[in-house]
Amino acid sequence: MKYYDNGVRPESGDTTIDNDIIFSVVGLATREIAGVASLASKLSNVAAKLTGSFKDGVRITNIDGKLNIDIYINVYFDSNISEVAYRVQENVKNSLSTMIDVEVSRINVHVEGVEFEKDGQED
Repeated sequence: MKYYDNGVRPESGDTTIDNDIIFSVVGLATREIAGVASLASKLSNVAAKLTGSFKDGVRITNIDGKLNIDIYINVYFDSNISEVAYRVQENVKNSLSTMIDVEVSRINVHVEGVEFEKDGQED
């Protein structure tokens, strides 16, 4: 199965995957991880938006048919940041391989901020 950026015409018989599907899978897989407060999609990500496809804290770049995925997150204050980032990488990789079967070259997790839990909210 091949991944095509919007605007690229697939060859006859190829299966194409829309960007929104990949954004959805990555976003859901990221939010499943304890310690992730939210996907960061604030103005500080303007540079990330300039290259590749960017939506809701996720940037996808297609390089020679393989995806580079950058995920921008906010974590909760009491979380182990390196552990949360690692678990996000693993969950996104597993979700993409089982649901879509696309080639992923790299998954980068960028922690943009730290949030405090709201009253009554637990991990």
